[in-house]
Amino acid sequence: MKLLITGATGFVGTALTEQVSSLYDTIALVRTQNHVLSTNIQQLVAANIFAADLPENIDVIIHLAGRAHILNEQITDPLSEFRKVNVEGTLQLARQALDKKVKRFIFMSSIGVNGSVTSQQPFTEDAPAQPHADYAVSKLEAEQELKKLFAGSDTELVIIRPPLVYAAHAPGNFARLLKLVASNLPLPFAGTKNKRSFVALENLVDFIQICIEHPNAANQTFLVADQSRISTRELVQYLKQGMGKPARFIYIPQPLMKLGAACVGKSKLYEQLFESLEVDTTKAQKLLGWTAPLTTQQAMLQAGRNYLKMKE
Repeated sequence: MKLLITGATGFVGTALTEQVSSLYDTIALVRTQNHVLSTNIQQLVAANIFAADLPENIDVIIHLAGRAHILNEQITDPLSEFRKVNVEGTLQLARQALDKKVKRFIFMSSIGVNGSVTSQQPFTEDAPAQPHADYAVSKLEAEQELKKLFAGSDTELVIIRPPLVYAAHAPGNFARLLKLVASNLPLPFAGTKNKRSFVALENLVDFIQICIEHPNAANQTFLVADQSRISTRELVQYLKQGMGKPARFIYIPQPLMKLGAACVGKSKLYEQLFESLEVDTTKAQKLLGWTAPLTTQQAMLQAGRNYLKMKE
């Protein structure tokens, strides 16, 4: 079986490419040759990876590339930019997949398609889509267009919606959180009782591997996450434990934290740290027989340990 992976040099792509290259004939579709991959991984270099001329006999495309969250967005119309890459670019690649008779197209979407907060019930695949961010809107639109494009064809579509993916070298908000946790500052999570789902990098890679061949994955959408849902306080405790540091918390009433965050334009950050976002992975478990290889505690402890090693 021959795989083609876009975004192969990214955070998830690097881990996945290294993992599957010993099992499959693997092609990494990349923009430049600056990244060093294993010798058994073929590189297909293209300035525009979405319009790259794909080789023949590709069995599965795993599409990880895209425009992700921008922490300090400077563009005046970010939704338009997200659409150019995440919708139009994805469709360019998907049309080639149809032309080349690719058997399966795996698309990495986002739990943001479902929404940013849960109140009483965890998100499931059947929950209505309620994207609140431009990035999530573009991912939903890509999902919808892919379903239309592949409808009635022999190419099977698999959509995966993960929550925040974490590891010691994770980018973005998790990297910021690790830096904060590694400090000795007391953190304002003493009274935090929210419940959030995350997915360890290793667990996500394992799930993608299952979706490469499992017959029941065909034309399905899956929510994927670690088994446990934890509070921000528990998250910090696990990371601190992995770092060999004591967890120190202070109590600040949540309404006050919410007001303060709003005053400094950090309402989204407040939401991510103090609100709940729970994911139900029952479908993946029942339909594919999937169980996350690592528990949340194991993976968080590992992330804390490895983060300190990276900083030595």
